[in-house]
Amino acid sequence: MLPPIAWYLTLTGVIALGSIFWIVAAGASHKAPPVSVQTARIRRLCTWALGLLAFPITLASLSYAPLVTEAAIPAGTESVEVVGHQWFWELSQTQVPAGELIEFKVTSADVNHGFAIYDPESRLIAQTQAMPGYTNSLQVRFEEPGTYKILCLEYCGLVHHGMSSTIEVIHSQHAAN
Repeated sequence: MLPPIAWYLTLTGVIALGSIFWIVAAGASHKAPPVSVQTARIRRLCTWALGLLAFPITLASLSYAPLVTEAAIPAGTESVEVVGHQWFWELSQTQVPAGELIEFKVTSADVNHGFAIYDPESRLIAQTQAMPGYTNSLQVRFEEPGTYKILCLEYCGLVHHGMSSTIEVIHSQHAAN
């Protein structure tokens, strides 16, 4: 859930931008007289004000964006290397223990893919982008054993619909309760 400040800032920005578009659209007409110097100055002032207002709002809202660093990943976390290909997933392992934190290191060998994990009831539980030349880290704790499906959420070509794999979550004597 977004923090309330981000919601209010977004709402304020949308209302301000919508108001400006409405004013411009309402004033647009094929029969409108040429714009006066005073009107042009007001429009220029509004444009600058909106631009100057957008910068601090963007900076303020970015402070709420999560940033995962290597230090945030606990030592001893099990890791699964994932590479997206047209049109299959290559996983370094297909079994992981239930109850333990698993880090998926996701990249792509060709085009953008959307790496999505679905639980046995077909509910989306986690997702990230698989991009060529970049590795995203996705941390998941599977609480229940079972077969979890991996699908592509980013249209990646003709056989996108068939791009799937599975990962088996098994009982572990070391699993957290």
